[in-house]
Amino acid sequence: MANAVRTWERRTAAAPDAAADWRAGGFGLYVHWPFCLAKCPYCDFNSHVSKTAIDHALWARALEAEMAAMRAMTGPRRLDTVFFGGGTPSLMAPNTVGRLLEAAERHWGLAPGAEVTLEANPTSVEAERFAAFRAAGINRVSIGVQALDDASLKALGRTHSAAEARAAIAIARADFERVSFDLIYARMGQTASAWEAELGAALNLAADHLSLYQLTIEPGTRFAELHARGRLRVPDGEPSAEMYEITQEMTAAAGLPGYEVSNHAAPGAESRHNLVYWRYGDYAGIGPGAHGRLTLAGGRRVATETLHDPAEWLAVARAGQGPALVETVPEDAQADEMMLMGLRLTEGVDLERYETLAKRPLDAAVVAGLEKDGLLSRAGRRLRATPRGRLLLNRILAELLD
Repeated sequence: MANAVRTWERRTAAAPDAAADWRAGGFGLYVHWPFCLAKCPYCDFNSHVSKTAIDHALWARALEAEMAAMRAMTGPRRLDTVFFGGGTPSLMAPNTVGRLLEAAERHWGLAPGAEVTLEANPTSVEAERFAAFRAAGINRVSIGVQALDDASLKALGRTHSAAEARAAIAIARADFERVSFDLIYARMGQTASAWEAELGAALNLAADHLSLYQLTIEPGTRFAELHARGRLRVPDGEPSAEMYEITQEMTAAAGLPGYEVSNHAAPGAESRHNLVYWRYGDYAGIGPGAHGRLTLAGGRRVATETLHDPAEWLAVARAGQGPALVETVPEDAQADEMMLMGLRLTEGVDLERYETLAKRPLDAAVVAGLEKDGLLSRAGRRLRATPRGRLLLNRILAELLD
């Protein structure tokens, strides 16, 4: 592989049917790398700590084989985005990343200026490795910082220090044009004033994007077990709502307004891959436990899912068998999914597209009631949740989609 930075400017693939509905949201590829150095106690993702050395060449071949099976399903397309998630994909060998990007270019082609993101943890960061990822074709990095003080990091089960996190951000900003990092708030014992101070420090470090998540207790995690036994308490109700409002106000004032419930960016710096999900585009998911939504020939939209267990997935993927689950998504279910995802965005949902899928308009009386309550607003053909409404999305969706 050449050492020069790849820009994905040279190749375009044959365009699919221009009338295909998925094009309104774009087309992305998600690559799941399931391995981590340690399992975080709040994490319910399909991540694993490997007890043996990982054969990167073997995994690369298996991911390439699964990608080829996905290409057979989609037909000719052009990728707008590629996202390496996990797990901790920055533990991948940079040449594995390069191989997979070359395969994606070969199978589909990447759009000029395609966004190619890698998730990273500060513990796996060093300048030489980031430079190698950049040379392999990564042009955006998302760093899992989660907190900016050592006591909170320890409580969250993280294996890096606050100093390492700051250093990782600095290294990333030197190597990549686009850098994001994650923080978790409404943590155990956290106050609104403490979060305000931490967010101020984060904004001083930020480049063009921040992902700011409220801590949620996910079933099956170590935190869920502790919470059920009364040994872990997190702010909820009014305290967490206050932290959310502080988040919106401070990020907007800093020029990184919220464009989604938990994501904030300078104009034009939004995560284009995640927008594929939220705008209800198509995405192919490869790697253990990866999900996808694909529109096949004839317009049939399917949900895909690969085997969850890494060892089982590896055996099947190496044989080129494709996803374990391919299930048709009925049009009314597509409409509901589009509404569920789209109302998370500040831009909202295209009502014309919704009605085409649902074969009916939304109940006008229900929409009017939610507008009267200050939870929804309309602008032309777009329906949006208000800032207050984005705190009450479950209620809105229950009423709209009843």
